[in-house]
Amino acid sequence: MNPGWDFHAIAPEIIISATIIVVLIADFFFQYRRRFQTSQLATIGVLAAMVPVVTLAVNGGTRQMFGGAFVVDPYSLALTGFFLAAAYVTLLLSVDYIGDGDYYQGEFYVLLLTSLLGMMVMTSARDLITIFVALETISIPTFVLAGWRKHDPKSNEAAIKYYLIGVLSSAIMLYGMSLVFGLTGSTLLRDIALAAPRTPHTSLLIVAVFLTLVGFAFKVSAVPFHFWVPDTYEGAPTPVTAFLSVSSKAGGFVAMLSIVFFGFFAVPDTWQPALWVLAAASMVLGNLAALRQTNIVRMLAYSSIAQGGFILVPFAVAADGHAARSSFEAVVIYLLIYGAMNLGAFAVVIAFARRTRSAEISTYGGLGSYAPSFAVLMTVFLLSLAGLPPLAGWFAKFVMFRSVLDAGTPGATVLGVIAAVMSVVAFFYYLRVVREMWFHPVPDSVNPEPVQIPLALNAAIGICAAIVLIVGIYPQVFARIGELAAGG
Repeated sequence: MNPGWDFHAIAPEIIISATIIVVLIADFFFQYRRRFQTSQLATIGVLAAMVPVVTLAVNGGTRQMFGGAFVVDPYSLALTGFFLAAAYVTLLLSVDYIGDGDYYQGEFYVLLLTSLLGMMVMTSARDLITIFVALETISIPTFVLAGWRKHDPKSNEAAIKYYLIGVLSSAIMLYGMSLVFGLTGSTLLRDIALAAPRTPHTSLLIVAVFLTLVGFAFKVSAVPFHFWVPDTYEGAPTPVTAFLSVSSKAGGFVAMLSIVFFGFFAVPDTWQPALWVLAAASMVLGNLAALRQTNIVRMLAYSSIAQGGFILVPFAVAADGHAARSSFEAVVIYLLIYGAMNLGAFAVVIAFARRTRSAEISTYGGLGSYAPSFAVLMTVFLLSLAGLPPLAGWFAKFVMFRSVLDAGTPGATVLGVIAAVMSVVAFFYYLRVVREMWFHPVPDSVNPEPVQIPLALNAAIGICAAIVLIVGIYPQVFARIGELAAGG
């Protein structure tokens, strides 16, 4: 049976949709000084949406709706839970940052939740039209959020660059999808998987798949579709930057996972060479450019590009040898771990900027002498991003290299060598910040007093740090999630 509506299966999306409406209406009635309650309503909605995710996971099985265009299975539930958790942490990062600014508006939380809704739909989308609508639902609110500081020229520049490149990439992607539909006669991924190997127009199919992947390459900030990232990350409000670097990027990877593994996996010649080049270019350019940065937000922006390249490595070798299952697991596990590491790093940046009003790496000098716990946390997140045991980042790198070994082809070996070399390069710019905090003196422009952190921001940092430490010591937690997502 394939019912049109399964309200239990779409309960998380229903709850978030209802929360969006409630927050939007409530903002009209709350007095300005009490508008922080909109953030509380948004937080309650996100936590409530996690309940049906848990009950669906306990029930197990696969639920299909709308002719197979919307599927709820362990894969979609794992990533839906990830997006909800990331949104919850982002709300914790945002409440004081947005409330303290002179640009506060309640619609911030409406836009954030709307983008979250698109990500949740993306996890279950098994149809090109549904995927496109979900991607636009993710993107359009973030165009506005990137320019939230209306009187800041950098924020305006961030929004314009993000918007122009985003619109262009969406147009190219939609053209590619139209070609796929013309060649296969369907927009359902399961039908495309059957029709693609039989199409006589192989060259045109390669072009169609490449154009389709361009839109997602923009979302995951893969080179050469990364030009918007440094300026947008620097100009956008820092909680928005954290959201873009984790949730929005993960949304693009989820779309790529669905299209590659559920639609075109049987015709690897159409997607594998392009993803190989994207992975190699992103790792090389992202890491080398990060070495030259003096602003920590721009450094993390290029780090995000490089991390996207590492996540693309399992994609690029998935069709080789016996790497299909391990590649699928590697992408899911890496996304989960990357989310905790990067959100934690940006949380510390937000907390520290409350005192210095600066994101220059030099302002972190001597942080360990007057805020040692603060410096320890930042060190944990940066070393985890670098992949140093026993922090969670080592396991993300491990599953990535395991997929390369499972592939065992010359192309996979070359990509693995590039990943290994770039992992070493990454140590230099992560450790540069660590050295600044522990071995350099406090700059004259910084007041060396204990840093006061709001409760919500403290909670966000604590959650991320706990995940990074626990998963690093006991990685079976996320390993099992990856196995379930891959159908194990």
